[in-house]
Amino acid sequence: MTVRSKGRRLAASIAAALAALAVALLPISPAHAAYGPDQPVYVQLNATGGYGALALLDGTVAFDDGNTKYRYALRLCWQSAYPAPYFRIYVNGANSTWPVESGTTTAPGCQRVFLYNAEVQFGGTVSNVRFDVTGGWFSSSGYMMRTRSSITYDNPFN
Repeated sequence: MTVRSKGRRLAASIAAALAALAVALLPISPAHAAYGPDQPVYVQLNATGGYGALALLDGTVAFDDGNTKYRYALRLCWQSAYPAPYFRIYVNGANSTWPVESGTTTAPGCQRVFLYNAEVQFGGTVSNVRFDVTGGWFSSSGYMMRTRSSITYDNPFN
């Protein structure tokens, strides 16, 4: 056996030992929560008195099997509300949060479409989520506002 081949074997052995040590020292990554099926979200907000459609919220919401997170992918179509419509998210019927806007786009029948995509770590058990859409308009009686609530989306894991 030559000195050169002994050196190669030693280098290969050291490399293998270092690789085994690196694998042993790597932190074990936590298991990722699995999400349940996407539940369709649809809330059409209309003005009273025949003044037309104000806003449309549609998309999906899903819950993780750990009961502490939810995610949403939603579009808020600004139809004829003035000023722009908005919505709030209610978790467990009480904890109100603002959604995270991720961009805008256009679509037929909408002045503008606001996009919302987020994964929310709630910090406690998520039993259900509700979306409340608010918009305003001018009528013969003056400025009016209206809020419409979605159905309550229940977490299938609790």
